[in-house]
Amino acid sequence: MRAVCTVVGKDKPGIIAAVSTALAERSVNILDISQTIMQGFFTMITLVDLGGMSISLETLRQDLDSLGERVEVTITLQHEDVFTAMHRV
Repeated sequence: MRAVCTVVGKDKPGIIAAVSTALAERSVNILDISQTIMQGFFTMITLVDLGGMSISLETLRQDLDSLGERVEVTITLQHEDVFTAMHRV
């Protein structure tokens, strides 16, 4: 299963490292990544493969929510199909 993980918040060092480490520790593979800084705000979108995970999707979401609070960013994880449907024009 693939999902889209978005990260948004005020830019500061360590955001990419924290998110990518958390994903790797849970056997989530980053397939593609795009990030930019827009007027001081960090934005990142990653396409991830959840096939190797040994935890539930809900547990991963809770872990990412906790990480987001610590790093002071908002992290959202959506199944690829849901993300695609929500962003269809």
